[in-house]
Amino acid sequence: MSGSPTPGSPSPTPGSSSSSSSSGSGSGSGSGSGETSFAALRGQLQEAAAAFADGPGALEGILLGMVDDVDRAVREPLEIFPVCHHSPASALAMARRLREKQPKVVYLELCEDMAPLLTELRNCRLPVAVQAFASDVDGFPAEWAPLSVVAPVTEASAEYQAIAYALDTPGVELVLVDRSSDHVFQWDGRHGEHSPEEPSAPADGVPEAALHGEAVGVEIGDLRPRFAELEVHLLRHGKVRHWSEWWHQYVEVPLGSSDHDAYRQVMFLVGSLFRRLAPGDRDRVRVDEERERYMWTRMREHLAATGADPEDCLYVCGAFHAASRVEEFGVAGGGSYVIPPRSATTWQHGLIPSSHTAIEAQFGLASGSVSIAATQWAKNLKRTRVRPYRLDGQGGTKKSRAAAKAAAPAVPTAATETAADRLTGFLRQPPVLDTLDEAELLGWSVEIVRAARRGGYPASTADAIAVFETSILLAGVRDRAKPTPYDFQDAAITCIEKDAVPGRRDVRRLVEIMMGGDRVGRVGYDALPPLARDVHDRLAPLGLKLQQRGVRRALLDMDAHPELRACSDVLWMLRRLMPHGTARPIMGERKLGERSIQESWDLALGTHERSLIELGYEGVSIEQVLEQRLRREAYGPRATTAGVLAAVEDATLYLRGGRLADELGAHALVVLAGERTVDGAPEVLRRMRGLLAYYRTAEPVLPPWVESFVKAGYAHYCTLLPMAFTDEDATVGQVAAMLGFLFGMESLALSLGCDRAQLELAVAQSRPTDPERTALLWAARVQLGALSRGDLRERCAELLANPMAVPAYPRYLSGFVHALVPVPGLADVVVEAVSNAFGRLPDRVLLPWLPTLITTLRSGAADLAPLLTREAGRLFPAGLAALDAWVPPWRAEPSATPPAGGAVAVGADRGAALLFAHPATLDGVAGLLGCDGPWAGPGSGASDGAELVRRHPDTADAWGSLLAEG
Repeated sequence: MSGSPTPGSPSPTPGSSSSSSSSGSGSGSGSGSGETSFAALRGQLQEAAAAFADGPGALEGILLGMVDDVDRAVREPLEIFPVCHHSPASALAMARRLREKQPKVVYLELCEDMAPLLTELRNCRLPVAVQAFASDVDGFPAEWAPLSVVAPVTEASAEYQAIAYALDTPGVELVLVDRSSDHVFQWDGRHGEHSPEEPSAPADGVPEAALHGEAVGVEIGDLRPRFAELEVHLLRHGKVRHWSEWWHQYVEVPLGSSDHDAYRQVMFLVGSLFRRLAPGDRDRVRVDEERERYMWTRMREHLAATGADPEDCLYVCGAFHAASRVEEFGVAGGGSYVIPPRSATTWQHGLIPSSHTAIEAQFGLASGSVSIAATQWAKNLKRTRVRPYRLDGQGGTKKSRAAAKAAAPAVPTAATETAADRLTGFLRQPPVLDTLDEAELLGWSVEIVRAARRGGYPASTADAIAVFETSILLAGVRDRAKPTPYDFQDAAITCIEKDAVPGRRDVRRLVEIMMGGDRVGRVGYDALPPLARDVHDRLAPLGLKLQQRGVRRALLDMDAHPELRACSDVLWMLRRLMPHGTARPIMGERKLGERSIQESWDLALGTHERSLIELGYEGVSIEQVLEQRLRREAYGPRATTAGVLAAVEDATLYLRGGRLADELGAHALVVLAGERTVDGAPEVLRRMRGLLAYYRTAEPVLPPWVESFVKAGYAHYCTLLPMAFTDEDATVGQVAAMLGFLFGMESLALSLGCDRAQLELAVAQSRPTDPERTALLWAARVQLGALSRGDLRERCAELLANPMAVPAYPRYLSGFVHALVPVPGLADVVVEAVSNAFGRLPDRVLLPWLPTLITTLRSGAADLAPLLTREAGRLFPAGLAALDAWVPPWRAEPSATPPAGGAVAVGADRGAALLFAHPATLDGVAGLLGCDGPWAGPGSGASDGAELVRRHPDTADAWGSLLAEG
């Protein structure tokens, strides 16, 4: 083909700009003999095959087979219209052909289950994507969920022209004939349909490329060589960088000036070439042939059911599938293909916003190629004066007179008898230089310099001249008749960017913006699912335009405007359900038992509109979706006790608790009974403490599930405690959390009928060998009364006195620090143990293990450090002046000998006197315990208070130390 730098390269060249001589029901699908139409082309290809291959053979078979494919497609009575996705030339040819032919039935290669959504396109601003979504799968592997299929639609696409024509023209039927979204995953699995030629960077830091998420893309006209060597050959001899540039230069621009017959034959030829030179990937070939059998079967079924005349129909499909060789091809095709049934998966359908960047990223197009295609579409319309089809009300605009006139049926012209061979003349024509190209290039050069100046580049008029001349030079080096946008982009980068990028946009991005930018579509309010509309309605009191992209700041003063509390509830649920950044609180928080009176939010609902729409597939309100997700998390196969308690907490925070919280709390008992490890003990302890504190203050009585959980948890952790002390997989923090649950919930558990002997027996059976767990066990024994605080101090002193144990002393300290979770009253002992180590050990011993102590405490007990700091601040003097005379409390001698009735310190006596001086406190405690006996004061002979102090000397010691400091 001429027009390519290398003879013989299959690159189309600009064709004639004459209008189509074919028309109506006969043009392009004529019933004349194809043998006479393409005889000359066959002879030329036979001669070329003999010259290149030294005789007939495989090359001749491929070349002549391509002509047979074109001939077969042209002679089909049901007119086939081959397209390439997001191709301005295809869209222009489609608009022109629809006005000439005025078909009554349009068959479109698009997932048939997406048909009901197409009418909602008029409520959107393009580009948008039609989406099929399934969160709960039935018939597919669970790890595939969620399933998502999208079909993006832009105004510069042939399928949009067909959709707009069919929906706004009375008496025209639009039939989608491609496989359903369910069959996409049945046949293709988790493999996408495209491989990117180069990554598309997000625009200006905004992740527009993620608008489609991880959806599988379905498009009309997948025209890209599947034979890697062929693509490399075309790119090298075409002197281009990527496939999008090759297509623009050698197919897109020439076809923009061709007539209908030439357009169809060239697209048939290209589709046949790529199909015949595709590698033997059996799975890919099987899927292609399955789709073609599926579509032709659907079309024959519709023709038989409606009695439509094939001459009044138009089949819009990708050029790759137009050159099909399956037995079912054509209206008179044979075969007994049976469409396989769908799976039991329930699919939801909707429209999501799309963008040029998202389309490029998903379908492997070069960055900026869709924007360049949109610019080329506008140029083609202006040059040819073809009136495109546009849905009534599209993008919020009213229907124009031109559109109304276009909707009126046209009178078809006379049909030609045969489809003449237009390929031979088209492929031989030399490229024609448009006289307006020089003025256009000059305008581009001036505009990019202006944009570069705004972006911080030191560009000047000389740079504009350099860009202009360099563009022409690059086009000449690449053997092109005129500079393409890609040549201009390379020239601008070379002449302006130089060494550094002063701003956030490089010259490549500036050129893309100048060529049209990354247009982002928007789904209109009427096209949103009920949940999304409900969210916008409930947030209407904020007075913000939340459908617009970008961040909006919302200020909620719920004290002055109580009606905003409902908005606050919606925002907190959106924060729980939507991606990060959709609803971000700046001021205010929501915790159990707490509600803010003022809040400040950063909202980006317009930016994350896709996620909000997909949320609408799961339910009709956000409360319903949140309840479903909480149930899914709680009843899932990997649910843990901590996760179920987190679901209970969320149900209480966002859904006011009630029935759902009680149900999930009861299920937490079932999950707890099935756990055999202590991995989630810290989280269980933290969440259970919070829920208990909330219910004790907010509810008159504890819910039944809380009491049952405390009883079951007490017995459960008592059973696992001995094993956890020796289990190498359990951390000391997890064991400490178990003890924290047992000691923290002990009073409630005992009041509910649990036996304390079970805990004492579990501690007695524990035999740890690790220093950290050993210290933790000592603390547990102190809490149970099996070990006194004095004995614990002696054991710490023995460790410091033993040179063999000193290297392990930091690990003992780490165990003591973790022990503050179940026994927070040991904070003074831990401070004493650390102080003794720093006071007694010499520097040669202390300094080597000091880093170990710091890293151990920092990594394993960082959250407990504030407790130690407060205790140290209470024990140590506040100023340097008092430090010299300060005596540590654990070294202070008692000031008096206790009386002969027991070893009671003087401070303890003062504590007892204080209790007798304020009997109301003891009266309250006695009333709770059911003690109604008379008071025995200090002067009543045998004092009950003194007896109580005598029985519990540790309590008296603590009171005495506090009173002595006071």
